[in-house]
Amino acid sequence: MRIGQGFDIHRLVENRDLILGGVKIPYEKGLLGHSDADVLIHAIIDSIFGAMNIGDIGEHFPDTDPRYKNISSLELLKLTGELSDKKGYKIINIDSTVICEEPKLLNYKKEMKKNISNALKISEDDISIKAKTKEKLDSTGQGLSIEAQSVCLIDVKNV
Repeated sequence: MRIGQGFDIHRLVENRDLILGGVKIPYEKGLLGHSDADVLIHAIIDSIFGAMNIGDIGEHFPDTDPRYKNISSLELLKLTGELSDKKGYKIINIDSTVICEEPKLLNYKKEMKKNISNALKISEDDISIKAKTKEKLDSTGQGLSIEAQSVCLIDVKNV
């Protein structure tokens, strides 16, 4: 078994959609990035890459590559899952946390889990999504950014 951890942070800006876990969430700001800037999915991707010991999201999906401009991060997650499968790994579980002051995410977590489950072809029961605040501390706590953390456990498939 192998474990990997991932982290991502993006600045909140006007005139962008807020996408978290592949869900478009009604909010006055969105995350700035080359892709859809979905910090939750990016942290999950990095945790999977970390568990496989094959680098990070920037190495596999660089923001200098026009193919990834405005791409759905769920598509990147699907490619990550396919690479994990090709390398002979089975994703056991993912535990993740989104950190933001606003908006509240409780009503969106079920749909996020479904999106992640579909992209990785794993059970929703093997995906945990938590939401936390930073109690108004630092840039995330002041509503300037959103962060996400993830841990992924993988195992070699029994062939």
